[in-house]
Amino acid sequence: MEPIVQTRDLCLSFGAVVVADHIDFELHTGERLAVIGQNGAGKTTFINICTGFLRPASGKVFFDGTDVTGMTPRRIVRLGLGRSFQLPQLFLEHTVRQCLEIAAAGRSGKLSFFTPLADAVSAHEIEHTLELVGLRDRAHEPASSLPEGQRKLLDVAMALMLDPKLLIMDEPTSGVASEDKHGLMETLMRALDERKVTSWFVEHDVDIVTRYATRVAAWIAGKVAADGTPAEVLANPQVKREVLGEF
Repeated sequence: MEPIVQTRDLCLSFGAVVVADHIDFELHTGERLAVIGQNGAGKTTFINICTGFLRPASGKVFFDGTDVTGMTPRRIVRLGLGRSFQLPQLFLEHTVRQCLEIAAAGRSGKLSFFTPLADAVSAHEIEHTLELVGLRDRAHEPASSLPEGQRKLLDVAMALMLDPKLLIMDEPTSGVASEDKHGLMETLMRALDERKVTSWFVEHDVDIVTRYATRVAAWIAGKVAADGTPAEVLANPQVKREVLGEF
């Protein structure tokens, strides 16, 4: 099966700091990939290269068989690669429903001062997505009123309105209370599975990684130091020492 994401000999440095060191990487449809690593290991930089926010010094990035190296983020999104951010990117003064309408209108090319948002997208699609992420009861409240966990859910819901094949989530549980993390991930994974969206998430919480990932890739100094099942990677001596801080 052709990988949905593939990189070949990907390299990037910032001065003397190597953040992508000849990375050959593949992600296949249907996987739940967790990426782990210390801050500065290159995890977010790798995401930024794959999503068009950074251009590699050398190497290639392919998405669903298309060479996307150097493409703009907008073009890559339209191919089906969605992303949510560590700090949710929301329209805070708009309602939850309007945030989804804006995302859907942008997908369809109908975002215009002259077209009402509600006319640019199916009401059924909006309702179904709100139900999926558990925000139907807050549809008419401003996004600014949501607690952090629900802001994360809204950010992912907006990404789902773009009809992605793959969704990359940068630390989806950061800033969320410990007691709410599993509920958040259950909702996210249920929504992604229902839409048949492949998922890739950066995470520091080992319990979250163990419970929700089918595959783990550990980043150390701009390289994939270990790649396999959660049990395999988390038992790797180098990962235990340099990522998990176990001695």
